Amino acid sequence: MTHSIHPIDVILHKRDGLSLTDAEIRAFILAIVKRTPKRQLVTDAQIAAFLMAVFLRGLDPRELATLTEAMRFSGEVAYTEALNTFAIDKHSTGGVGDKTSLLIAPILAAAGLAHPTSEGVPGIVVPMISGRSLGHTGGTLDKLETIPGFNTQLSFPEMRDVLKQCGAALIGQTPKIVPADRILYALRDHTGTVESPFLITASIMSKKLAESLNALVLDVKVGSGAFMPTYEKSKLLAELMVETGEASGTTTVALLTTMDEPLGRFSGNWVEVWECIDIMRGTRHPMSADLIELSNILSGWMLHLGGHAATPVEGAKLSDEILRSGAAYNAWLKIVAAQNGDTAIFEDPAAHHKPTAIRTLNAPTAGYLAAMDCKQVGWAVQRLGAGRAKPGDPVSAQAGIEMHAKLGDKIEANQPLVTLFSEDPEFLNEPEAMLRETLQIAQTPPKLQPLIREVITKSHLLP
Repeated sequence: MTHSIHPIDVILHKRDGLSLTDAEIRAFILAIVKRTPKRQLVTDAQIAAFLMAVFLRGLDPRELATLTEAMRFSGEVAYTEALNTFAIDKHSTGGVGDKTSLLIAPILAAAGLAHPTSEGVPGIVVPMISGRSLGHTGGTLDKLETIPGFNTQLSFPEMRDVLKQCGAALIGQTPKIVPADRILYALRDHTGTVESPFLITASIMSKKLAESLNALVLDVKVGSGAFMPTYEKSKLLAELMVETGEASGTTTVALLTTMDEPLGRFSGNWVEVWECIDIMRGTRHPMSADLIELSNILSGWMLHLGGHAATPVEGAKLSDEILRSGAAYNAWLKIVAAQNGDTAIFEDPAAHHKPTAIRTLNAPTAGYLAAMDCKQVGWAVQRLGAGRAKPGDPVSAQAGIEMHAKLGDKIEANQPLVTLFSEDPEFLNEPEAMLRETLQIAQTPPKLQPLIREVITKSHLLP
């Protein structure tokens, strides 16, 4: 901290409901990342107190923008503007079977490769920093790392090289990218402050804005499988992220999307890659229809913001054309090869799925698949070995589930509802009980929510 700003004063000011100055926020974040074992500029106890004060008092738009900016520049940034192209990314707040990144990155890459800049760089680039599975939600990095050799730990200079060549790069957060977030997140998990929409916004947006984006599209989940417990809280989070992105000079749009059931056919790690490979190669399983639709809608917004479509609807049509043409699959192969992944595995993705324990649950009665707690389905996937209860837990490449029905589908007695995959037969029983408990069959069809509930842009925010 500077001589004039002390951590306890920052904590007391926020505790008492005062608005922190930009200097106070920046000094506090700088003290977090500059401390060493021998020189504790701010202690874990003080950081915890700061987090609780923010949790209880919140942040005004300026404070949130400044906190996000301070975290963003606490480590290395991508400086993708040096490529003289349009940098855009997508972020999802996390769900079950949510694998849209694996389709969106190659779709946008294909569009960018088709229209290079005068310098020969793709017209659109997607520098995508992704996360790992945690709790009931899946992680893009865990899926990508089921591809032999695929390197997600690229430095920013290495990422820029892949962007120049391929139009998209999919990497993970390294210790040098937004280090303040790593420290704060670890303590949030231990202090009961994880659910703060202000701290969530600063965490998500600092990492995304470190990519030096021109635009960002957010997929904020609502429903039983969403991270936020209510529609109102999901909408507040979306509004805070749009406001924060726009304050940084990045055009930001948020879509509130329904997560009342797993997205697509599979939930797990390799099985989700397999599903996306099938789609990119032209095989459209009926259970993947919602995944394709959502991916095209999100890509459509990105293509629109990137100047490749007059409207998001036209962008969605263009996205589907790219997907059907095989251009996205070619872009995908290029990305994987550039990040040292073995593309030969995609020749027969089904052959790479080798669970040692498989069990299928059948419908006990006829009727309609009426309801499920999607979060419980996600925890069942985690218990099979595909996810982690806490950071650092190992995950299985082969574990997961295949859904055989969607909400609202007419079901016959003894019809397969879901198949469980694991690498340990002992892991099957608890997930089976969880799924049997939550998958509900009724005699009348349910009322279903639309896939897209609401779109929030800068113009939707209160002045």
